[in-house]
Amino acid sequence: MSRRFSLVAPAAFAASLVAVAAFTPTAVAGPLDLAPLPLSSLLQEREQDRLTVTVVDTNITRADGTYELRCGPAGGTHPESTSACARLDELAGEEKDPFAPVPKGQMCTMQMGGPATARVTGTWQGRSVDATFSRKNGCEISRWQNLVPVLPAARG
Repeated sequence: MSRRFSLVAPAAFAASLVAVAAFTPTAVAGPLDLAPLPLSSLLQEREQDRLTVTVVDTNITRADGTYELRCGPAGGTHPESTSACARLDELAGEEKDPFAPVPKGQMCTMQMGGPATARVTGTWQGRSVDATFSRKNGCEISRWQNLVPVLPAARG
């Protein structure tokens, strides 16, 4: 009798392996397919954005200085943290990099927007940022204006 049991057990085990293999994820299609995670859930899990914004020579005394900007939730010493974070969220939704430099070889109008300069460092959208801004030509003025109110609306 023990001999019969030893032959039946391996056969039953083999049959159960075949049954399990038939239900592996590679054999299943349809309702169990996984959809990609929504972008909003990925953004909620990211770390808080933290930027240090240093601005000089804007001809606006209260605008010059070094400020900390935190987003998610908005805070820090930046004088317009809520609207600055809203602008950064808007740019992120447009999938634009507001910290990218003007492309090399870009044709820019030769106009001077004033002596103001700024440097932004820190983390935005999970990546490091180290960007400089000026108002020395039309491209740089446009780049600066794109980041208002993260950067102050400088006078020319």
